[in-house]
Amino acid sequence: MREPNDLSAFWMPFTNNRAFKQTPRLLAAAEGMHYTSSDGRSILDATAGLWCVNAGHCRTEIVEAIRDTAARFDFGPTFQLGHPLAFELASKLGMIMPEGLDRIFFTNSGSESVDTALKIALAYQRARGQGSRTRFIGRERAYHGVGFGGISVGGIVGNRRQYGTMLGGVDHLRHTHDLARNAFSRGQPAHGVELADDIERLVALHGADTIAAVIVEPVAGSTGVLVPPVGYLERVRELCTKHDILLIFDEVITAFGRVGKATASERFGVTPDIITMAKGLTNAAVPMGAVAAGRHVYDTVVENAPEGIELFHGYTYSGHPLAAAAGLATLAIYEEERLFEKAIALEAYWGDAVHAMKGLPHVIDCRNIGLVAGIELEARPGAPTKRAMEAFHRAFDSGLLIRVTGDIIALSPPLILEKADIDEIFGRLADILKTID
Repeated sequence: MREPNDLSAFWMPFTNNRAFKQTPRLLAAAEGMHYTSSDGRSILDATAGLWCVNAGHCRTEIVEAIRDTAARFDFGPTFQLGHPLAFELASKLGMIMPEGLDRIFFTNSGSESVDTALKIALAYQRARGQGSRTRFIGRERAYHGVGFGGISVGGIVGNRRQYGTMLGGVDHLRHTHDLARNAFSRGQPAHGVELADDIERLVALHGADTIAAVIVEPVAGSTGVLVPPVGYLERVRELCTKHDILLIFDEVITAFGRVGKATASERFGVTPDIITMAKGLTNAAVPMGAVAAGRHVYDTVVENAPEGIELFHGYTYSGHPLAAAAGLATLAIYEEERLFEKAIALEAYWGDAVHAMKGLPHVIDCRNIGLVAGIELEARPGAPTKRAMEAFHRAFDSGLLIRVTGDIIALSPPLILEKADIDEIFGRLADILKTID
């Protein structure tokens, strides 16, 4: 008979289950910038959990908001009903989105946000008499979650290969990663704006009147922190406008201060028609995502619908009271502690630390923007991904949590960090990289 906590029951996501369960690494508690492992060690969090704990762990204000709400209002449906917390959060969230993108649809994750945005785009095109616009354009190496819509427009091969043909009518822009021209760029790389012209190529191939939306991550995160080339997002916006195509920014990672502003749209000065978000929305304390739609999108769908339900879409937990309470408390922390501004203030110091990794064994690129960084390692001959995974394990065992994707180390610490934390992160990481063959 199995023991009740023998680790076998939990089928872990995006994990080598066989290897993990032979040598488990478990987290048991968290506070501020640190986790505590199950064996009592302090682990400095250089990844904000999974890009999501932007305000630091176990914030009292968020914990109390969740606890107080649970004690008086555990759940309320938002199908043909509502509750004040959801409306309050939608209003406050709309206030920090780009001008006009203040119609908020709540989801439970980034994956759901992406699939919701794609459905809104289709509903919009049909509502304005453009029902032939059913095609989506994603990008190579993109990560848009794990729903069938998200993996269809996404471009990470490993996430797609097991699941067949997925959505029809999807094409992809080329990715912007260019080590030959852009290695060791600080901030936006100089080369690659011309890659946005792939939109023209796909319009010529498919016809603009078949394309509903283009979806991109302003900064591609999960594929290894790919910062957009100078002028690239502006050109994408220009071409979408030219061809009357909706532009969706997937900001599940970049929203809520990661690049020093409420959104990457604000940071780069490029406004899409729809923004997806999750992660930092509630500081990850309760699962929640959201889609911010432009008023022109919302008004077109709602005002052109027949009487009754305008958008046949939603989730049982859309706008869940506990998530809404967590979201409100989180937004208050961001504002009161000026964490977005803090990210900008630390960006140069962070960037210096990132690029100090140049010259260490196997480092072939360093890239950064805001408080996010990618450190790319040369793949081990015949064993891609193994070198970075070894770095991940050694880092955890020495008290540092990093994230790896392929042979890239991705760093995205809580925005509450100080210069001493930056020094510790990169000091430890440098020591680890010197030990890896």
